Amino acid sequence: MERLARRLGVRDAVVIGLGSMLGAGVFVVFAPAAATAGGAGLLVALAIAGFVAFCNATSSARLAARYPESGGTYVYGRERLGPFAGFLAGWGFVVGKTASCAAMALTIGAYLWPGQARLVAAVAVVAVTAVNLRGIGKTATATKILVGVVLAVLALVAATGLLGGGFVPDRISGPGGFGVHGVLAAAGLLFFAFAGYARIATLGEEVRDPGRTIPRAVPLALGVVLAIYLVLAVVALGVLGPDRLAASVAPLVDVVTAAGLPGLAWVVRAGATIAVTGVLLSLLAGVGRTLLAMARRRDVPPGLAAVHPVHRVPHRAELAVAAVVILVVSVGDVRGAIGFSSVTVLVYYAIANASALTLGRDRARRLPVQLLAALGLVGCVVLAVSLPLTSVLAGFGVLALGAAWYALRH
Repeated sequence: MERLARRLGVRDAVVIGLGSMLGAGVFVVFAPAAATAGGAGLLVALAIAGFVAFCNATSSARLAARYPESGGTYVYGRERLGPFAGFLAGWGFVVGKTASCAAMALTIGAYLWPGQARLVAAVAVVAVTAVNLRGIGKTATATKILVGVVLAVLALVAATGLLGGGFVPDRISGPGGFGVHGVLAAAGLLFFAFAGYARIATLGEEVRDPGRTIPRAVPLALGVVLAIYLVLAVVALGVLGPDRLAASVAPLVDVVTAAGLPGLAWVVRAGATIAVTGVLLSLLAGVGRTLLAMARRRDVPPGLAAVHPVHRVPHRAELAVAAVVILVVSVGDVRGAIGFSSVTVLVYYAIANASALTLGRDRARRLPVQLLAALGLVGCVVLAVSLPLTSVLAGFGVLALGAAWYALRH
């Protein structure tokens, strides 16, 4: 079996994780979350989503250190829970994240050229795929540049909101009465913005010294992103208030405008475009690696398991994913698919936590990590069923179709 080259260190892995999480979510997710949970509820939901993500990150890091190969939870589920659990995780990840790739590409098109969004989206997918096909080292280098630009833009938004004169602390609390279900639904939406740290695990076969690198990189990337999200949520609430934030299409653009510096709006829009490009770059790489792992075990056509002899990337898998994404952005609007993508991501991590719980059988039992895995499993299930009913039905419907296909094949 052909192997990928191990070229990523801790810094590279952290940057890829940041590039996966600091994308479209940070520029848009606060609005629907505020509409669902209110002002103070938004911050509570963010804390819940962050905690569930931390539990998942701990489980993913332990598993990735044990099984340092491409595929993430698809591999962990197969090894710890059985082939069907692994297939379900891989199926949910590939289908849900392929839809996310299409949504990211269409977002780029909407920001750059609204009248030709589909064309720009297709061009963006081709360009990003070309970078990924040059090797994971090129992906990490490009992601470093994108992350640096995005962090600068986010710092500008935070400084403008806090120092521009429009920040009012009393706005943060906002109206109450949204209830526990509203907070949990908002946490489910916010968790989707965190979910990019899985990219570190799915690239496990290309990480140097994975037993040391992955357990350090995953929580570090998650901690940095959680801190950034908390700061920006407070700034957005303090400047706009929960009602205006909930109605906003581009919350961070509205923050700099309300702070008295509308001339910076174009900078924020450019930063959003760059951020989404960074997510698309790493997301396509992650989906390609999962497809590679599934092809190696013949859960998808085995021809997709090929590794390029020079660049050491799963070129057929990445080209297949890119082709599907281009087809989706060319013929349909995938925004409706993002809801079921949220559900499939949470199911994916539920399987990861269930897999991590089994590690206690063959290792010295450590209550903290086992407890985190159990809490992560429960948290994923609760957040998944708390999302809007249409999203829950669509997500579990797609998973059921995959399960039926698996049953027919076996």
